[in-house]
Amino acid sequence: MIYYLIIAAIIVSDRIVKLLVSSNLAVGETIPLIENVFHITYVQNRGAAFSMWEQQWLILVVMPAVVMLAGMILLYVRRKTWNRFYLLSISFICGGGLGNLIDRTAQGYVVDMFDFRVFPVFNIADIFICAGCGLLLLYIIFIERKHDSDERE
Repeated sequence: MIYYLIIAAIIVSDRIVKLLVSSNLAVGETIPLIENVFHITYVQNRGAAFSMWEQQWLILVVMPAVVMLAGMILLYVRRKTWNRFYLLSISFICGGGLGNLIDRTAQGYVVDMFDFRVFPVFNIADIFICAGCGLLLLYIIFIERKHDSDERE
């Protein structure tokens, strides 16, 4: 199924970039691509977003694992009844979530590298989690709301 291939592609691309960064840079080392604007910086994030909840295994590993499992099951169970836009958003969230979950369980931290200097350093998995949440929000606001109003008429 296409949604599982999307998840796999996100995980593979995330793993490749993280491996390249962690094997070629020292922790904290930075390479300016656009001086003072965009750098590749190797960071080991031991918490969640903005390094919150460090050392909170339940919040950082167990909860995301349950949510990712639920998302993967829903993709299969609802593949024929849910809107493709909605399924794509769940695929993005699951792919990114699993990418970071692999890091966290294997190493105890998530490898981050994209550094815009005015925002916390992030990675490919984070991009897909945010994109998936954004798509989900757009779906809820524009598609589901329109569908609900059409049903009421």
